[in-house]
Amino acid sequence: MEEVRVRIAPSPSGNLHVGTARTALFNYLFAKKNNGKFVLRIEDTDAERTSQEYIDNIFDSLKALGLNWDEGPDVGGPYGPYTQSERFDIYPKYVQQLLDSGFAYECFCTPEELEAEKAEATANKKPYVYSKKCENLTEDEKAKLIAEGRKPAIRFNIAKAQRAFHDSSILEFEDLVKGKLHMDTDLLGDFVIQKSNGAPTYNFAVVIDDMLMKISHVIRGEDHISNTYKQILIYEALGVPVPRFGHLGMILAPDRSKLSKRHGATAVSDFVKEGYLTDALINFVALLGWAPSDGEELKSVDEIAADFRIGEISSSNSIFEYDKLKWMNSHYIKQLSLEELEERLKPYLEKYDLSELSKEHFDKMIEITREPLTLLSDITDAVEYFFGDGVNFDESGKETIETETSQNVLKDFIEKAETWEWNEENLHEKLEVFRGYWKEQGIKPKVTMWAVRAAVTGRTRGADMVGILEVIGKDKTLARAKSALK
Repeated sequence: MEEVRVRIAPSPSGNLHVGTARTALFNYLFAKKNNGKFVLRIEDTDAERTSQEYIDNIFDSLKALGLNWDEGPDVGGPYGPYTQSERFDIYPKYVQQLLDSGFAYECFCTPEELEAEKAEATANKKPYVYSKKCENLTEDEKAKLIAEGRKPAIRFNIAKAQRAFHDSSILEFEDLVKGKLHMDTDLLGDFVIQKSNGAPTYNFAVVIDDMLMKISHVIRGEDHISNTYKQILIYEALGVPVPRFGHLGMILAPDRSKLSKRHGATAVSDFVKEGYLTDALINFVALLGWAPSDGEELKSVDEIAADFRIGEISSSNSIFEYDKLKWMNSHYIKQLSLEELEERLKPYLEKYDLSELSKEHFDKMIEITREPLTLLSDITDAVEYFFGDGVNFDESGKETIETETSQNVLKDFIEKAETWEWNEENLHEKLEVFRGYWKEQGIKPKVTMWAVRAAVTGRTRGADMVGILEVIGKDKTLARAKSALK
């Protein structure tokens, strides 16, 4: 049985996009389900757009998601490591093979001549297809053009390849995701496989790389479908097996437009920076176009891999629902132990002087503020009032503290709290009595506690009040309450 070998081949022209991460994940799951290999190849042939920063981001993002490659940069293996720009000496051999077999030819057309062809097609309201004017040049004609200083590009002969391997101009293949797909190859035109400077084009280099790396299945975005027809013909012209192809629908924003930064984070590293757990991110991304057989959405990568079926991926586009991702993230945050959570939260607490709190009080602070967290970064705002001496009032807190009732409650609170023993058990008991007293005066318990909470935290909503008072401490609590009096 053929070994399953899949690959992810990102271009380092930006940080790893969540769409590319989804493609990587589906390749990883397919390999894991079939005891295959997951290969990483960096397609960095576009030197102007390539950056080492982006390459590092791709590595770091895939590792953060747990999508560890079996072969590729930093791993090696029998076919690695893979960086396309370091493989330029490989491609000319196969260009020559296609020239020798007649499936490719030299093209001496200048950019100006090609633009004139395109302009004529536009004027005639026809799709542009290369005229093939260089297909049958004689050796003398070529020599003359070379003497003029022209360097030829190499074009693939679509019609010859199609006639050699198919009965008509219609090329059809069975897509793993979308089923039967077809195209009239007469519409493609003879495309360049090697530029005049000797560099391979994407469609040629990717075939050679996948061929040499023995890639058995190519799973990628549907924006590559038009490339697939060209690549199938190149495989056939080289006389090598054609891999199976599967094309994934696009990921769209909630408004069904292309997902972009105006909708929110789009790069994996941005999601991580905002405080999404990678377990939640990978779980969510797996559900973009695929559904578990038992209907249970919350699953580990191993559970998803065991259940993964590529033929059941939806061929439609998927909607990236940020709200659902946040819900899923809150679930994973709740699953963390207090110790794990504290470690994850520390990067978001760097603006505060944590030495203000004892270990016991730090633990207590996290324990009482963790419940509503949907992002790790939410903790920054959630714990602000635990630090420093003053209080930043939000609108609700400011309105609350200025009422006559709140002022009266606070005066009474200050007088009584001066005598309280400051520990959890006693504070709980004293606050119950305090609420009861004001209830007898006709003031609802929540109104009573809003006054105290607003004075101490600047807000009318937040964590457990007993826990807040315990962590903030008696002196700071009373100082803030006094400061809130008119």
